[in-house]
Amino acid sequence: MNTDGPSTPPHDTHFANSGVPRRPPLTPEQIRKIETNRLKAKAIRDQREADARNAGEHRTLDRTASGFTAGQKRTYSSISTANTPATLRDGRRNNGVDFGGSARPRDGIRPAQKFTKYVEYDFSKMTDTKGGFLTAEDDPHNKALHASKPGEEKPAHMTLKEWERHQLMRSLRDQKAGPFEPGLSVLKDQKAQKVCYECGSLEIDWKWEDVFGCRVCNTCKEKRPEKYSLLTKTEAREDYLLTDPELKDEELLPHLERPNPHKATWNNMMLYLRYQVEEYAFSSKKWGSPEALDAQFAKRESEKKKRKEDKFRTKLHELKKRTRVEAYRRNRAVGGGGGDFGDDLGQRGKHVHRWGRAIDDPETGMGVKTCVDCGMEVEELEF
Repeated sequence: MNTDGPSTPPHDTHFANSGVPRRPPLTPEQIRKIETNRLKAKAIRDQREADARNAGEHRTLDRTASGFTAGQKRTYSSISTANTPATLRDGRRNNGVDFGGSARPRDGIRPAQKFTKYVEYDFSKMTDTKGGFLTAEDDPHNKALHASKPGEEKPAHMTLKEWERHQLMRSLRDQKAGPFEPGLSVLKDQKAQKVCYECGSLEIDWKWEDVFGCRVCNTCKEKRPEKYSLLTKTEAREDYLLTDPELKDEELLPHLERPNPHKATWNNMMLYLRYQVEEYAFSSKKWGSPEALDAQFAKRESEKKKRKEDKFRTKLHELKKRTRVEAYRRNRAVGGGGGDFGDDLGQRGKHVHRWGRAIDDPETGMGVKTCVDCGMEVEELEF
């Protein structure tokens, strides 16, 4: 036997013994058809299960209307899909076209069971009632509805991003910062240049120059706080004894508004420049000098202290009178108090007082009556 030549491959003993010919491998077209048929069968089975569940729910809710009871065979109309309601969300329906189980949408998405029935609203025909609240459109002449300043509300034609950019640019324009900061040039006329009062620098605070009319740079503001620090409205009113009309007059005392740091809904803070407040307070229009301001402050403090003392003395006087009157009434009630002042008790030679008009004592503030005959003085009791 020659072992160097080609050899025959062994036979498949399984197919040879069983007598069944070998099957050729499936083509891609056959695999696609098998998968399509499997999906169709699965869709039909899912639809029948859903119809059976819906029929069971209808049978439980209304047995008489459906015409069958538990254990009875259902009719074809009860399980037919021809009378499917329009509001039923079916995965085999696409844009109102019923595929009847023969086809499915390309995405293959099926809705959840609890969303099978829904109500479709046309939002284009709905009206926004603003929750029942009145708006500027309902009452255009109501000033309370137009409390916001013009330009603070977003226009209808602007997007949110455009509105934010508009607010940022407006803020920079008000503060004269960024692209709105005035240009500096040494080539300009020196008389037309605005420089710092203290150091002569060109880099002044343009916001202060616009509000206060004060040309000063940030460095000098930090170096001289006794002159360029800011005072609140309360400090200006209590320390320099200025009135509210004077503080609200922008021509007299310009002020800078800032959001209230304690609460955002409160009114804005009104900040005043210290040297401007002192110039007005120490001028002849107000107090005249720092000494006169100190004297006025001491006078007001003494008057305030005197008012407190008078109020305390009055309350103490009323308390004394109430206490003595109540004690006198209790003694009269138990019979140990005797008669009234001036009563004649029937004894010979007993002096009967004749009281004159009550006069207030300047020291104690109480009324004192004096006897016309003997000059005896007693405090008046009020009943």
